Amino acid sequence: QVELVESGGDSVQSGGSLTLSCVASKFTFMSRCQAWFRQATGKEREAVASINSDGTTNYASSMKGRVTISQDKSKNIFQLQMTSLRPEDTAIYYCAADSRRSCQFGIPPPSHLATWGRGTQVTVSS
Repeated sequence: QVELVESGGDSVQSGGSLTLSCVASKFTFMSRCQAWFRQATGKEREAVASINSDGTTNYASSMKGRVTISQDKSKNIFQLQMTSLRPEDTAIYYCAADSRRSCQFGIPPPSHLATWGRGTQVTVSS
């Protein structure tokens, strides 16, 4: 069974930057859609960004302009670069992927993505 493992979460000050990475445990895992979600304490999980296998990217309005999603197919890794972080960005960030679902036309809901990581904590202090 393929597993996704996130890394890169940290505590930073407001205005800081972080790059989160997500690696698939099996090198041969080929996903069609890769995405990042986040969940703050007491809130529902929300979409951040997605990237389709053809390179099409989509961003949620909450972080648009401050995040960039990218993928390295040769290494089965995808990343989320975050800048100008704010205290309200504090959350657990999860990566997700699916081998069948497309996210060419938008970020799919969490229920549409089959494989998830366990999350990495991002804390932004003011």
